[in-house]
Formats: sequence, C-alpha cells, structure tokens
Amino acid sequence: MGQRRLPNLLADVRNVMQDPIFGSEPPDLQELRAAVEHSPRLVSAFVQLFKTHRTTVEKVMRQGEAQNRSDLVAMSPEATLHDFFRNHSNYFHTLEEAAERLRREEPCEPHDVYVTLKTRLKRKHGISIQTKSVETLNQTLRIHDEENALLVLSEALDHQNRVFQLIHVIGLLEMDHLLEDLTVGSGIRSETGIARCRVELANYFAAAYLMPYGPFLEKAENTRYDVDRIAAAFGVSFEQVCHRLTTLQRPGATGVPLFFLRIDKAGNVTKRFNATSFNLAEYGGACPVWNIHTAFRTPGVVLPQFVELPGGEKYFTISRTIDRPVYSRETQNHRLAVALGCEFQYADRIGYASSFNLRDPNLMHPIGINCHLCPRKACSQRAHHPIFVELHIDPNRRGNTRYES
Repeated sequence: MGQRRLPNLLADVRNVMQDPIFGSEPPDLQELRAAVEHSPRLVSAFVQLFKTHRTTVEKVMRQGEAQNRSDLVAMSPEATLHDFFRNHSNYFHTLEEAAERLRREEPCEPHDVYVTLKTRLKRKHGISIQTKSVETLNQTLRIHDEENALLVLSEALDHQNRVFQLIHVIGLLEMDHLLEDLTVGSGIRSETGIARCRVELANYFAAAYLMPYGPFLEKAENTRYDVDRIAAAFGVSFEQVCHRLTTLQRPGATGVPLFFLRIDKAGNVTKRFNATSFNLAEYGGACPVWNIHTAFRTPGVVLPQFVELPGGEKYFTISRTIDRPVYSRETQNHRLAVALGCEFQYADRIGYASSFNLRDPNLMHPIGINCHLCPRKACSQRAHHPIFVELHIDPNRRGNTRYES
C-alpha cells in the first residue's frame, strides 16, 4: 500500500470509529496510527467491511425487504468509483501530464479553445461537429457517430459545456491507453462501474486540459480560492472550477485539500469528490443544518459556514446554487446546489472565510452526515430516529422533536 494512501486510511478508520456502534471508548489516535502503520491491509479490510455494513443498512432503509440479498451487500458503482478516486487522493499524474502535453502542442487562449479543439478533431480524426435541436436528439446531449465521423452536440449545451464535451471526446480517442491502464488498476469489476470510471477519468483529463495544473493552482492561491474569479480566468463554469479544485494534490505543489458535493432540490447526492477526511454522504438525506440546503433560497449567492461533525472534526464550507442551461420554458429553474469544503486548519487560506473571527467559540454549526447515523441529541432538525442510539422518551415532556424528550 502506497505511502500516499496511509493518511487517507488513518482518516477513514478515525471516521469509522466515531460510529456509535463501537461504543463510548473507541481507540485513541495513537492506537489507530499504530494499527495503520503496522497492519495497513487489515485496517483497510476493516474499513471496507464497515462501508459495506453501512451501505447495506442504508439500502435496507431505502428499499425494504424486497431487495435481493446479493444486491444489498454490493457497493454501488458510485461508491466504488468514489473510493477509487479518493484512494488516489483525487489526483492522476499521467492524465495531468497528457493534458499538459496536448496544451503545449497547440497553445491557445481560453476564448480560442473551442475552435482549437474543433480543428484538431477534424484534422487528426476526421470528425466534424454538428449542433442539433433538443427534439432531434431526444434529450441526449452528445452523440459520437463513429461510422459517419460525426460528433453531434445538443443545442441545450451552453458554450462552456460544448467545449468540455469536445475535449472529453478527444480524451477518449487519444488517451485510451491511459484510461485503460487506470481502469484496469481500479479494482472495479462491473461493466457499469468500468464504463463510469472511464467517463470520469475522461472528465478529469478534460478539466486538466481546460485548467492546466500550474496556472490553475497559482490563480487559486492568488485569489484565495475565489471560484468566480478563477472561472472567469479560464473560461469555465463555477461547477467545473469547484471540481478541479479538489484535484490539486500534486506532490510538491499541493493546494488546499477540498471536498466537493452536488445535490438536487430533493437532497439527492448527484456528484461527490473528496481530497479530505470529510465523510461524504452517498445517498440523500444530508444534514439540514448544513447550509447547502439553504442555498436554494438564495440562488447564485455563496454561503460560507463553519461546521463540526459529531466526532469533533471541524470544516469550513461554501455552498451555492448552479443552474443548468435554459433552452426552453420547460427547463427553467433546473437548479442544483454545490458545496466545497476544507478542514478548519486551512480556512485562513480561503477568502470566503476572511470576514469571520476564527476564535469565536460559537463559530461552529453542529451537523451530521445523515439523520439515521447521527448520534446527536436534542437536535431540532432530526427527521429520523438514529439506528445505533436510543433517544429517551418521557411522556410528560416534549422535546425539540417527536423522537426525544
């Protein structure tokens, strides 16, 4: 097991041991560090066992007794993919190098990228680009017609996403050997998981091309991680910058380790990437105290917040809505919310935190990952009884919620 994975493994096992199922006296940090250093494979297997247990519990809660038993113990492709990226610290050096080589071959300014990529596809692969209506493509955003050497893009895509689709396809065509090597080494076995892995790796390559590592890290540090300013500099979207910021983990040139989460209006997690020890929810039902949900009430406004998990881990997060491109009256208000966060120790490097008194004892908002798993008591936002903690009920007293008094 590589040395770069050991810090992640220590963070993972610390998170696991915070679960109430292990009682009130979990091993201390020194014991856990010793276990990781001397028996990393055993600790890794233990963490994987716990993740499988938690996944099974959550699936039982969501799907009841009708679910096939073999399906219950299998981790979802999303969870497997998330773990694969996190085990690599969300950084893939071979894809970074490939993106940098391609950018050097045909250097261009951000506003010229679309033409440069379109020309490359035609010159090197004989592929022409066409844009067609939403009705013609039947809600599909991109079709690569290999037989006719045609790449068809939906008019539903805005300019930033059209550019991203072009470089994504170039990644699939020209970096196939790199994607294959990384996918084979991922440990993912299902066809769905392998296909998803290739897509996400091609997305990684596309982001690395559009936002080259060195200039991107420099801009992030100089602007104190001002997402809008970075997006303007590279001609990309707010969400694309957030995602790219989680990949700044190059040895010797690291940025602030960040996690990224995207949810819809129902609270379903639709994307998650993580370069921190933060335990991101795989399914919906994230803590309502976290202001990623409040973001829907203030569209387009960045909401900063300091949060503390039940185990005492402290983080600084920002949340904001993003809008899908509007191409008809039926697609108005197709809105999602994204959150970007780092451990508290890095907050002073983030401009969004500059207006806060970091020594304020009331700075932190207590949150949990999921009501089913959160052991906090007397929480006014509790929506479910926790699985592993008994909440006291006194018929003569009414508490904040109906789950405890």
